[in-house]
Amino acid sequence: MAQEARAEFNELLAARGVSRRDFMKYCGSVAALLGMSEMYAPQIASAIAAGSKLQPALWMAHGLCTGCTESMAQVGKPDVPTVVLDLLSLNYWETVMAAAGDQAEANVKATVEAGGFVLIIEGSVMTGFDGNAFRVAGKTGLDEINEIAPKALAVIAVGSCAVDGGWVAGDPNPAGATGVSAYLKSKGIKTPVINLPTCPVNPEWVVAILVDVLLEGKLADGSILKTLDDQGRPKMIFGSTIHDNCPRRGRFENGQFVKFGSPTQAADEAAGFCLYEMGCKGPQTYTNCPLVRWNRSLSWCVESGSPCIGCGTADALKGGKGNWVDASTPFLSRSNNVRLPFIGGVQPSTIGAAIGGVAAAGLVVHGIASVAKGRVKGVPTETEKVHDAKKKGGDK
Repeated sequence: MAQEARAEFNELLAARGVSRRDFMKYCGSVAALLGMSEMYAPQIASAIAAGSKLQPALWMAHGLCTGCTESMAQVGKPDVPTVVLDLLSLNYWETVMAAAGDQAEANVKATVEAGGFVLIIEGSVMTGFDGNAFRVAGKTGLDEINEIAPKALAVIAVGSCAVDGGWVAGDPNPAGATGVSAYLKSKGIKTPVINLPTCPVNPEWVVAILVDVLLEGKLADGSILKTLDDQGRPKMIFGSTIHDNCPRRGRFENGQFVKFGSPTQAADEAAGFCLYEMGCKGPQTYTNCPLVRWNRSLSWCVESGSPCIGCGTADALKGGKGNWVDASTPFLSRSNNVRLPFIGGVQPSTIGAAIGGVAAAGLVVHGIASVAKGRVKGVPTETEKVHDAKKKGGDK
């Protein structure tokens, strides 16, 4: 029976234009994402081939731009992640599925009644106007979450909007957008949440987590949740900063930076100088983007010439004013906003004006940031590096 299943799976791969070799290479990369040796690739391949054993999944869209769906689904040709997603039991994915209306809602009802499913939420939870800021199938989005989330084995929040409210929760946030974790906590719903921030989510991460569920088959008892950090993020994906793995880090260490308006700006950019002084948030952003990259591992933000804008810094347990957009803007500025209680994101210069001195403000803000971002070590709000101070002192 196992041989028949394997042969059938190989035929499916061939029909989709994916070679067995490419599939095994992909399984090796999934193993790496899950912190396993590539020796586990055959086991991962077998688990995916037996995909029918995976708990069904519902992909719900709330306050969003569909960017995460685009990231997951828009590919130029069938590739391995697409094949894997086709094998997973996604019983409802309203943006891309063919079913609509009563038929689509019937799929949701049947899946919830059968139990044993994983709920994937894309987009922020819209609490404004008594939940009427977002409606679906004749009811509010809050009604949908309140009904489905408590019955799920786990919730996977994909993209920063689902994690902390994201763009939708940006000041002044009239729709009352917030993240999934913060909302469920406010309602006393104890379903475990796996957070996958960034804008949009990286499809490799989603597939890796779903494959992990498939391999373990023990999501209900929390086995997978042991690998999460205090923000509900998988440690293997969000355990190191972009700066740690950035190919431009050598330039950073040498004090070679691209600077706005510099006579050599174009040449420095072409030479791959560090983008720190262009506002790069890599030192305080915890993701493995430089390793996994995007667009079928073709490139990523910094490699394409853009400073990291910190879309992976979502604070899942705050929601609302804790969203990454308010905390990281202005993007092309060295100092990112500091999150203050009841205020949200504030620039150091604003605090400086309030207390009567920019220099003093730098010290105050650094102290605030050290407390507020206790898990972040390094340079979340530093305005001057050691090499800059040396240059001012005449040490070239």
